[in-house]
Amino acid sequence: MLTPETLPDIQSALGAMGLDGWLMFDFRGTNPIAAAMLRLEGMTTRRVFGLVPARGVPVAITHAIEQPVWRHWPSQWGREVYSSWRTLEELLAKHVRGKRVAMEYSPGDAVPYLDRVPAGVIDMVRDAGAEVVTSADLVSRFYAQWTPAQVASHRRAAEVLAEIARNAFSLAGANTLTEFELAQWIRAAFARGGLVSDRHGPTVAIGPNAANPHYEPTESRSDTITPGSVLLIDLWAHEPDSVFADQTWVGTLGAPDTRTTQIWEAVRDARDAAIALVRSRVTAGAVVRGLEVDDASRGVITARGYGPQFIHRTGHSIDAHEIHGAGPHLDNLESRDDRALIPGVAFSIEPGIYVPGVIGVRSEVNAVVGEADVLITPAIPQRDLFVV
Repeated sequence: MLTPETLPDIQSALGAMGLDGWLMFDFRGTNPIAAAMLRLEGMTTRRVFGLVPARGVPVAITHAIEQPVWRHWPSQWGREVYSSWRTLEELLAKHVRGKRVAMEYSPGDAVPYLDRVPAGVIDMVRDAGAEVVTSADLVSRFYAQWTPAQVASHRRAAEVLAEIARNAFSLAGANTLTEFELAQWIRAAFARGGLVSDRHGPTVAIGPNAANPHYEPTESRSDTITPGSVLLIDLWAHEPDSVFADQTWVGTLGAPDTRTTQIWEAVRDARDAAIALVRSRVTAGAVVRGLEVDDASRGVITARGYGPQFIHRTGHSIDAHEIHGAGPHLDNLESRDDRALIPGVAFSIEPGIYVPGVIGVRSEVNAVVGEADVLITPAIPQRDLFVV
């Protein structure tokens, strides 16, 4: 967040990047990165800007009727007030003319999670005389990174999730349940374990349903978990007011056939190839980028003959605010995320193979980049298919 305490680090980064400032924009929640960084609270229905200069004090450009939302803005920092669009454009030009500023903008929409500023606002800033570049690296460092306390919380949540998953498979093997009934049991287990989740999930998918990566059973649309089927469980939760853990586990009700085992081994090995690349680069002090990790994981599945059935990125950012966050993704398929995986960022590693109408297999762990190593959660990732 932008505070008097974090300001020196942000300004140091701006100077090192050759930038004159970080210009944050929001309108009705279109840019949650800016809203969180500026610590806006309350009704914001008008355009707002917050400029963090490489030197000097930040300045906010605020609408006259929405001053209370800036209650966290330090009194020693600048605040400009406008009512008319003419005044807004004049104030913008006053503060950004001739400057090189970063915004939540991704050239060519290469990374949609970063592309939060409307094209018309980019036009406005450029017409005000500024050069606009992407804030991608600033977002990774000052918005997406986890604190040590969040890392510790995540580790605890990850082990609780792993235990819930193992117990869910045992329950499915010993009882006749529907997907929805097992999903409800998992949600109750979250509460028993001191965890909370969002309004979706978990995914409990039997047989062909697992071939839909976003499948979610409901009370009215839920198949019975039957012997001889593949069962996929994707579950995510967190301690209150902390960061998510997100895992996917796979098993079979009865001994798996050869094809299922081969698909599982391809997915597991692709997951481990991604882990190995990140860990080797980080421990060597070398840069590793999200798209490189995606390529490494995808290469394993392609070599096993299932490349066309790996239809999503290898992993998504889990930032300090959302489960599908704005930090670096492991993605060179859906988008071109060339951001470095810097210390403090976290993400999922979850390759999958999906044969429509037949089978879906995915294995998901989480990774948190440290200064000299990588934390993988849960502590013991799945090695073999559960057989219940």
